[in-house]
Amino acid sequence: MTETLPLTAEMIGVLVILAFAIYLFAFDVVRVDVAAILIMVLIGLSALIPGYSGLVAPQRLFSGYSSNAVISIIAVMIIGAGLDRTGVLGQLAGKILKFGGKTEASVIALISGVVGIISSFMQNIGAAALFLPVVNRIARQGNLAISRLLMPMGFCAILGGTVTMIGSSPLILLNDLLENSNQLSGRTPPMETFGLFAVAPVGIVLLLVGIGYFLIFGRFVLPVIKQKPGESGSMLKYFKEVYGIAGEVYECKVSADSPLIGKALSDVDAAGRAGWIVAIRSGDSLRVAPRGDSEFVLGSEIAIMGRHDAVRAFAEEYALRVKNEMDVFAEVLSTASAGIAEIVIMPDSGMIGKSIKDAQIRKQYGATVLTVFRADDVIDQDLADLVMQSGDTLVAHIRWDQLIPIAEARHDFAVVTDFPREDNRPQKLQHAAGCFALTLLLTLFTDLHLSLALMSGAVGMILCGVLKIEEAYRAIGWQSVFLLASLIPLGMAVENSGTADWIAQQILWLFAGLPNWGLQTVIAIMATVFTLLISNVGATVLLVPLAIKIAIGVDANPAVFALTVALATSNSFLLPTHQVNALIIGPGGYQVADFLKAGSIMTVMFLLVMISMLTLFY
Repeated sequence: MTETLPLTAEMIGVLVILAFAIYLFAFDVVRVDVAAILIMVLIGLSALIPGYSGLVAPQRLFSGYSSNAVISIIAVMIIGAGLDRTGVLGQLAGKILKFGGKTEASVIALISGVVGIISSFMQNIGAAALFLPVVNRIARQGNLAISRLLMPMGFCAILGGTVTMIGSSPLILLNDLLENSNQLSGRTPPMETFGLFAVAPVGIVLLLVGIGYFLIFGRFVLPVIKQKPGESGSMLKYFKEVYGIAGEVYECKVSADSPLIGKALSDVDAAGRAGWIVAIRSGDSLRVAPRGDSEFVLGSEIAIMGRHDAVRAFAEEYALRVKNEMDVFAEVLSTASAGIAEIVIMPDSGMIGKSIKDAQIRKQYGATVLTVFRADDVIDQDLADLVMQSGDTLVAHIRWDQLIPIAEARHDFAVVTDFPREDNRPQKLQHAAGCFALTLLLTLFTDLHLSLALMSGAVGMILCGVLKIEEAYRAIGWQSVFLLASLIPLGMAVENSGTADWIAQQILWLFAGLPNWGLQTVIAIMATVFTLLISNVGATVLLVPLAIKIAIGVDANPAVFALTVALATSNSFLLPTHQVNALIIGPGGYQVADFLKAGSIMTVMFLLVMISMLTLFY
């Protein structure tokens, strides 16, 4: 890179596509996976230019879908779901409660450490989602503010992803990008890829620093938000205090002179806090969370949730007879069978952009949405037409057995409430542990590709009965898969066209004279900013080829510069744009200012520790 590279028409075309990609990602024009597929198609259509073979060879355009990185991510998701199915996390919660005491500092240290370790072997968003009900239970039983626990848990889930090469999507993707770069450049000797624990020294120190940060400075940076009370106050008291929901359920009967006769539930569903109709029995048909077209007839039995005086007023208005005790619905709506649950809309959820009515929450999942908690607002009016957003917390009445499919749809929902479930398979714990151990052994002591080693463990989970094949399919986050696979051609285009060389040349000219660690810091800051604007996968695909070219320009180790990018994309603490932060903002009652306050210091510490450790070990 000693001679000046001219800016060619091909480079300009790539830069235009890059700018368009950043625009799509930064402004949420379409979903991130749709944006990535669109960019891939545009790169492929460049082959239509007369006399030009395209930015990426047509036969390689879809190679990302069969890449080791994509297969590895699919396998990691299946293995994580298998471990969760055995109920191991519930056991961990019990151990934390038993040995962690009830002081805030000890609970933060244990929860953050455990989540960080788990996150190092599965996707950090998955680890955080699985631990939401665990932290919820610990906060209730320890009478601690959940806002003081969720942010340390979330941040350490992100940090845990830097401990192994399978802990985050960028690190899984890194080895593929290095191999692609070797093939494209014909470099001799080629860059070596990283082993499973090659990054562990850096990641472990980052995780320990993160835990120490909250132990020392947590009292100053963590918000104190009135949240879930202790077990003695009961969950009903919590829902009443936080959301204004009175959890009592009353049973009523439609009399002969009731104006409800002949009407549908949707005609009276706007009662709001005057009472939520959570079940109807007409004749032999009994429905919990009945559909809007359910009709009232003479003798219909109705279960209404609400305050006593409000339900009485509602009953008088519609000539309903309020029974003294539960009879028809005593079993199906008992606290052992049903209750109120908090359900968070995941960042990758297909529910985003849909109204509650269009998503058919009541019909598809049997849930009656009572209120929606968004940032600092409790929304309880016109819920049917409310368009759902990432991080919304749906407060719903539901039967526990119907909550299980929602909990399993982990890429659409995260269930915060700890509820009784019978679908766990604790008897399969040894099988799951064996499959996980097999994966580690194949990864550490054989020359098999990481994707094959991980898929061996995933298939083992299915063959041993830890997971059914349908459950394995549901465990896969297809949005993440398509995002990653579709962006790989963009990285190829940036490198093939010489765009990475040209940008690297400009950066080296701008920062001439900086030592290698200074250039690494510049690259890390760029990766941090790009991750906040677009996805961590997008930042990795765009910046790894650039980092390699910069390293070559200063005779540094290009693999280490590339690793700097993959690690720095986990430096996502300033805003709730990272999936984990978006997940916890609702249940924790956080605002953007809370992330800026706690995340700004964490961001600087991450950069300092990461650069120091990379300089020391590499």
